[in-house]
Amino acid sequence: MRDNGITSGQEPNINTAQNNLSQNNGSHCTGNIKVIGIGPGDEEFMTPQAREAILAADRVVGYLTYLDLIKDLIEGKETVGTAMMQEVDRCQQAVDLAVEGHQVVVVSSGDSGVYGMAGLVLELANKVPAEKRPSVDIVPGLSAVNVAASVLGAPLMHDFAVISLSDLMTPWEMIEKRLHAAAQGDFVVCLYNPRSKGRPEHLARALEIMSQYKSKDTIVGIGKDIGRKEEQIVLTTIEDLDETLVDMTTIVIVGNKETYVKNGRMITPRGYTL
Repeated sequence: MRDNGITSGQEPNINTAQNNLSQNNGSHCTGNIKVIGIGPGDEEFMTPQAREAILAADRVVGYLTYLDLIKDLIEGKETVGTAMMQEVDRCQQAVDLAVEGHQVVVVSSGDSGVYGMAGLVLELANKVPAEKRPSVDIVPGLSAVNVAASVLGAPLMHDFAVISLSDLMTPWEMIEKRLHAAAQGDFVVCLYNPRSKGRPEHLARALEIMSQYKSKDTIVGIGKDIGRKEEQIVLTTIEDLDETLVDMTTIVIVGNKETYVKNGRMITPRGYTL
């Protein structure tokens, strides 16, 4: 049991506390859900709006690792923490709590609308009858790709595509189609979930696909543990990329044909005449 009341384990845990619900003629008032992104790591990357939402909430719901990142902000609050792969369960818990009248915050890393919980919460809330349906606000956050790009230089100055290499939710065949399309169009390509123990070959396959359209000396920026104490950045090329540097906490940004490195910074020209 954590000091801040977050309980680990496979089953969702809701800490018990006095249920202070506002009532009108014996009926529960509809609560609210704010789906927030806390940024990629350090609290300095959290937006003021996200911080205010956490402080105003009486229930905080999230993946245990993310709740641990904001433990100082949620100290004393009632929390619902679940393990990885229990996203539907915890978002349903958030909706149920809001229906009861609570002010709920659902925590994602980065931006909740970029591979986060925003869409899932909206879908589940829409299943609630209109007379009981809680309001849902999506609070924007700073995505890991934005912070990684700023640390690497300015790689996203022209059109870019963001593609997750995780096939847990998307068939690999569809991911390959998207890689072909983005590379053929010479987009800068940002890869989320690029490599894990369970799918160590996905990054290599993605680079192989993109190499059909991009030169092997195309610049690649690697941002690992961006926004955290362990932050690492690497500038390399498609041909020389060391896959062992890449894991699930890494963002990989593959440049377009104009991307170059100057004074240690990755730059994709916007097209201005200089």
